[in-house]
Amino acid sequence: MPAILLLNGPNLNLLGTREPGTYGATTLADVEAACRAQAERAGHTLEALQSNHEGVLIDAIQGAALRHKAGELIGVVFNPGAYTHTSIGLRDAIAGTAPLPVIEVHISNVHAREAFRHQSHISPVAAGIVVGFGVDGYALAIDGLLRKASR
Repeated sequence: MPAILLLNGPNLNLLGTREPGTYGATTLADVEAACRAQAERAGHTLEALQSNHEGVLIDAIQGAALRHKAGELIGVVFNPGAYTHTSIGLRDAIAGTAPLPVIEVHISNVHAREAFRHQSHISPVAAGIVVGFGVDGYALAIDGLLRKASR
């Protein structure tokens, strides 16, 4: 069965300790384990990558597109973190790798936070967006990706 790629951007390696009032106490390892279990229940594998480096994330998206075209990958669940609001490079990588489905996910409701977080460069090129459900948003994003893949 094709895999699902879970990508997490800058500072998400600090989940569980970084601003727990905003992001909760769940660690990135916990998120990855829950996502892996969900993918396996659906008959898929899950590959996870977190990077604080924009180029690593761009390379992962471009590689995912090749694997998607080969039938090896369903798509990507991606929390771009702060790069959501700043990275034209990530936006262009996603736009340039269509029809690779990328589901954008955010733990907090970015629209209820600081004004600079209200603009996403990723949303216009994402296949779907999940915002504000805490770490449960990852499960919703995987479910959405699976539903899109079955159409």
